[in-house]
Amino acid sequence: MSYTAEELQNLAVFYKNQLLNNTVPFWFPRSIDHEHGGYLLMRDRDGSLIDDDKAVWIQGRAAWLLSTLCNTIEHKKEWLDGAKSGIDFLNNHCFDTDEQMFFHVTRDGQPIRKRRYYFSETFAVIANAAYAQASGDETAAEKARYLFGKCIEYATTPGLLPAKFTGTRPAKGIGVPMIMMNTAQQLRETIGDPRCDEWISKWIEEIKNDFVKDDIQCVMEQVAPDGSIIDHIDGRTLNPGHAIEGAWFILHEAKYRNNDPELIKLGCKMLDYMWERGWDKKYGGILYFKDVYNKPVQEYWQDMKFWWPQNETIIATLLAYTLTGDEKYARWHKMVHDYAYDKFHDKEYGEWFGYLHRDGTVAQTAKGNLFKGPFHLPRQEWYCAKLLEELGFSAES
Repeated sequence: MSYTAEELQNLAVFYKNQLLNNTVPFWFPRSIDHEHGGYLLMRDRDGSLIDDDKAVWIQGRAAWLLSTLCNTIEHKKEWLDGAKSGIDFLNNHCFDTDEQMFFHVTRDGQPIRKRRYYFSETFAVIANAAYAQASGDETAAEKARYLFGKCIEYATTPGLLPAKFTGTRPAKGIGVPMIMMNTAQQLRETIGDPRCDEWISKWIEEIKNDFVKDDIQCVMEQVAPDGSIIDHIDGRTLNPGHAIEGAWFILHEAKYRNNDPELIKLGCKMLDYMWERGWDKKYGGILYFKDVYNKPVQEYWQDMKFWWPQNETIIATLLAYTLTGDEKYARWHKMVHDYAYDKFHDKEYGEWFGYLHRDGTVAQTAKGNLFKGPFHLPRQEWYCAKLLEELGFSAES
């Protein structure tokens, strides 16, 4: 199948309507913490609060979202004020004395947990950069660029951060080049930074050379430092949705570079490999984990359906279709879109459930926790609406 112009027009309207009239209103304005700043995002199905702790990742992601809505949809005062609340909370409460960020804090910003990696920092980069663009706040811009430099330092200096494992079986994950590539893309497209293009190219090359395995048609989640497969349970475990997210980051870069054919080929190849491994042919949806050699997987949630792999696959398939015109991607997009909005979308209270059993039944009702909040779903709806608008399909109903 291929999409008609009318169908693409309808999708543009659908995504923007879901974003602005369903997803964002579930979270805002009620999640803004007017007492301590930041956001109260750990919420049940109906929006009631489960816990008032704050995940630092999601504080940054939510501030990024509100700032991005200001930058790309409408410069609303409530969105800008809401973004400032998150930025101030991040910058005032979420950094340790060694300049590393926390992962989990109390409502008033007291530290609970600090992790060994720097993903909190990457989300602080994109939040400060988007807010700087929306507000003109030069302090936020300086913070974003400084933190981006720190992230590069963390990514390229072995031993700078505490190691999680011993040196017995060294490994590296695709998450670092992926998140750093997208962080650089966000920084470049908001306030700019002269380091971005060079580093994006380096991270793409690392993914291409070390993680994409053409001989077995797969994208590895982790590999040995030389790119070889580690034939143990952790080393064999694939995360199809994560690799597909990486695929659309590369396709986005291809689009930015005037539809670079080599990057389109790489991104589509990654999508093809991991759709084949991740799509559940019996029940639909993207499975969470698979073993590269189809052996049993360690994690007990391996055959569940989480919300975010569906979001990333909706973006990747639509982007691949608009870049290539290949009808396969239109078919895949329709499959994952229809599945996700049928099974995950909460028709009564809005937003999406986060966790389904393999058969599509709801595993638990939380809409927000330490990992889920206003990011993957609203980013998907925003990105797809924006992509289609750029192609001439108005998102106005």
